[in-house]
Amino acid sequence: MKIACIGTGAMGGAIMRAVCRKYNAGDITVTDKNTETGKKFAEETGAVFAGSNEEAIKGADYIFIAVKPQFLKDVFDEIKDKITGKQVVISMAAGVKIEKLESFAPKARFIRMMPNVCAQIGEAMTAVTSGASVTAEEFEEAKKILSAAGKVEAVPEKLMDCVTAVSGSGPAFVFMFIEALADAAVRCGMPRSQAYTYAAQTVKGSAALVLETKNHPAVLKDSVCSPAGTTIEGVSALESNGLRNAVIQAVTAAYEKSVNLGK
Repeated sequence: MKIACIGTGAMGGAIMRAVCRKYNAGDITVTDKNTETGKKFAEETGAVFAGSNEEAIKGADYIFIAVKPQFLKDVFDEIKDKITGKQVVISMAAGVKIEKLESFAPKARFIRMMPNVCAQIGEAMTAVTSGASVTAEEFEEAKKILSAAGKVEAVPEKLMDCVTAVSGSGPAFVFMFIEALADAAVRCGMPRSQAYTYAAQTVKGSAALVLETKNHPAVLKDSVCSPAGTTIEGVSALESNGLRNAVIQAVTAAYEKSVNLGK
């Protein structure tokens, strides 16, 4: 199986690094508008660097497009005549629906995906949805490829903007919370390096507890809040300062931006 990837920046690079670890890197061809970035990626992973996007997709079974939405049309203008009906094109562009992708390259058969930055360590949450012309076998193969970077789940296309806001943008929100938790620890006297470890491990362990026990987060939260204890005091402060509303507003803002990117 041959895989091509146009774009080896933060997200495309993270996904392809994971794929290179699971598959034969020599069967993966990459290109990037920044030649230095693309060559460095190839040197570090063993992937093949192509001199152009057209060269990169030759003979590929799956073509990953990892460029920002505003650059999609330019990329497809360059490669659309070289795409065969046998290839499956996987777009990472936020907000851009399959119908619009098909207008850029009528012969292409598309899958949309939305990963997140946690692909760097094989812990991504990736959503995928496919166009009608992609076979069930091809869709399952694409999911298998992406599983190299973490958990993969099929969703209807109508949920992709929500996925973008929750799991695509979500890591940034979590990083901000970890930073705030660590700052609070420093304020209370803990050395900063130790504070980041405590904050990050606490978030990691809490997330694992939700996933493994499948208990509602509110149930787990209540289990930590003993009567007249320290935790309920802190929870009250978070509620008073609008944590819940701030998170909802952040996700909503990211969702609306994703919707607008697709227009």
